Amino acid sequence: MKNFGNSRKDSFLETIPVSSIESKNDTLSKRMKFNFSYFTKQDAGQNFNEWSEDQQNKLFTKLIDYSRESLEYWQRTGVGSGKKRHSIYVNYKEFPRNSDFIHPKHVPHEAEWGRFRLEQSVRLIGFTIPNQFHGTVHPQTGLVFDKNVFYVVFLDLNHQFYKSEPK
Repeated sequence: MKNFGNSRKDSFLETIPVSSIESKNDTLSKRMKFNFSYFTKQDAGQNFNEWSEDQQNKLFTKLIDYSRESLEYWQRTGVGSGKKRHSIYVNYKEFPRNSDFIHPKHVPHEAEWGRFRLEQSVRLIGFTIPNQFHGTVHPQTGLVFDKNVFYVVFLDLNHQFYKSEPK
């Protein structure tokens, strides 16, 4: 009897990874997500097209890196040393009083404001939902809230969102 196998097809099929979200080694559920649906531009901030190609490339590289872990992980992970050591992600809870930005009306009042440190004074500003909403079902959509999503609202090239010292 003749073998009717297709070695090229078989070789190709062997290159496709076999993975499952239910695998004990899968990390999909812990990975944070970025959502840009609340993004807006204010005078203190920038649009993406106002950043150089190099700045945009660095931002997207950071987004890829940050997406590999949870928000909690980045809150515990710092950069710098001594008094200059700061977390990569900080949850401020509330919109800062000393800010060149204005709280946008389209952002929910329950939002917990925070920032990602990108480099030097460059920040990605946004919010998360409070822990008490995590896992609850929205009455209209039937979908579940997730505290591991960072909703990007502003690009802050010059650290003007949460000004640590008044000018």
